Parts: sequence; structure tokens; C-alpha cells
Amino acid sequence: MKTDQRIPEMKDTNHERGGNAMKKSMLTAMVGILLAGPVFGENIEVDQARSRIQVDAKATGHAFTGNLEQYSARISGDASSLAPTACELKWTFDHLKTGDADRDKEMLKWLGGGKPEGRFTFTKFWDDAEGHHAMGTLNIHGIKKTLAFPYTVKKEGDWITIDGTADMTYTDFDLPMIRSMALMTVKPELKIRFHLVGKLP
Repeated sequence: MKTDQRIPEMKDTNHERGGNAMKKSMLTAMVGILLAGPVFGENIEVDQARSRIQVDAKATGHAFTGNLEQYSARISGDASSLAPTACELKWTFDHLKTGDADRDKEMLKWLGGGKPEGRFTFTKFWDDAEGHHAMGTLNIHGIKKTLAFPYTVKKEGDWITIDGTADMTYTDFDLPMIRSMALMTVKPELKIRFHLVGKLP
């Protein structure tokens, strides 16, 4: 007489418990990410009335400063750590004013005429013992160059303030030395200073 003996199926309870635990931990992590979200991951609104972007130049016998009166800025980051994640500045040079209308007109001709554009895109941020540092690509006159510089950032209430200074050389951008009647020369080394104040959304 034959009997049909079936071996009962054995469940791997340890594996099942491990799988449930993994699913639970993944779900918890996803919920945490959704709840935390970016603190100012969205673009902050830069208050141009409280901000400034300036270019310092030295010429024969004197110095002058250009003030960028209008530009667009897209800035985002983590307000809890004050670490930026992205920043892009765009402008046209007809909005860079030096306080001398004739000099401003000559500058536009020197840059090729019309409304030449400029752009700076941040590509890297890091900290070391000396503080915060940033690196980005400056695009002027169709030429792209990398700039690195220190910066500071602080938060007061809903406001974020970013300050920094960067050095550049305009002849690196395929621009000729600025000379006027062989008497005045603008040195190619320029200093860019920015003070950006923005409000959290």
C-alpha cells in the first residue's frame, strides 16, 4: 500500500523578518527625506536694493569701481548648514556703471558693442580650516575661465547674506589692454566684490 507523503514546506522566517525590516527602514528613510526637504533648496529671492556686485579697477594715476546695477541671480542651498548647492549670476554689461558715461560707452565698444553678456556659474563648494570656498566658471567675451575664491555666509531670521571677493585678469578673456591716447592704461587685474542678500521663500 502506497502512501502519498508530502514534506511540509518550510518557511525561512529569518529571511522574511529581514526583508520586512529592510522595507520598514527604506520607508522610514523616504518619509524622513520628504518631511525634511530643502530648507532653502528653492531659489532665494535676492534683494538687489540691499545687494551689490562691484568691480574694482586700477588705471594710470587713479582707480575706479564699476557697479552692476541689474542682474539675475539664482541661489539655492541648505539653510541649516548654510552650505550653498547652486548659484548662477547673469548680466549684460550695459548695466555695469562706473560713474563716467563716456568710459561706460568705451567699455561696451571694447567688449564688442551692443549689450555683451556675462555669466558666472558656481560649480563647487568646500570648507577647510580657513573657511568657505567656492569655484565656478566665468563666461565673458565668449571665453570661459575658472575662478576660485573664499566667501562668507550668514543667516539672520529669514535672510541669507553671502559675501566674497574674487580676482580676475581681463586679458585672459581675449580682451586687449585698455589704453587711452597712450596716456592712460587700465591694469588687467580686476577685483570682483559681491554682497548678496536674499530672503528665504
